[in-house]
Amino acid sequence: MRIQDNSMSGLLAGKVILITGAASGIGLATARLAVLEGASVLLADHDRRAGEEALASMRDAGPRVAFACTDVTSDQQINVAVAAALKAFGSLDGAFNNAGISTSPAVPAGEKAADTDDAAWQRVFDVNVTGVWRCMRAEIRQMLEAGKGGSIVNNASIGGLVGIRGHAAYSASKHAVVGLSKSAALDYARTGIRINAICPGVTATKINEHLMGDVAQKAVASIPVRRFGKSEEIAEAVVWLLSDRASFVTGSAMTADGGYTAV
Repeated sequence: MRIQDNSMSGLLAGKVILITGAASGIGLATARLAVLEGASVLLADHDRRAGEEALASMRDAGPRVAFACTDVTSDQQINVAVAAALKAFGSLDGAFNNAGISTSPAVPAGEKAADTDDAAWQRVFDVNVTGVWRCMRAEIRQMLEAGKGGSIVNNASIGGLVGIRGHAAYSASKHAVVGLSKSAALDYARTGIRINAICPGVTATKINEHLMGDVAQKAVASIPVRRFGKSEEIAEAVVWLLSDRASFVTGSAMTADGGYTAV
């Protein structure tokens, strides 16, 4: 992908953005768009090979993109990622806490709430909730120290707004992300740090590869626009929330779901 140098223009001109889960899907699409809109981006992902491949795919951005292998369940690795952004680019102006899992390998899709065991439930919450909180904690501390404010977007889901049959752990975790985002937004509103959640509908990414055949058709039929979303469409909303154009938006849970939650 050839990336035009818009570092002096664009929605995110001159900003430094950290993105977790950046090696694929919505995270990678957001990273690419952020660079197009003038940002320098620290790609963070637990999958080193995929992260390095993502970095290589953005080589035209040159020194405005870097990668840090980051497991969001590790405080140490999160702190390393924040430090890497500072070392590479000199500041941290925004973050997209996107890393998440739909289920634990021990939680089959469609499993009922009472059939989920403790370890499987905990794994989903460790990544989707505690991981987001850990990232926010490190990011907010750096933004407070710099004293310039900032913008944080947490990836929730329509599963954070409505229930999803057979995905109790996932839906509960995403409801928690929405609540965490709203509460933190109130905590830091007067500091110039804005915190919002993005709630995508079903999007054509690896996390939804299990939707095949009749299952996919039923899923599409439940969406008023009659199609899945694209990662690039979600990225547009995230980049806007990260930008100064959204300066009066904080504590929001923005949907991008093709009308699913409007029904």
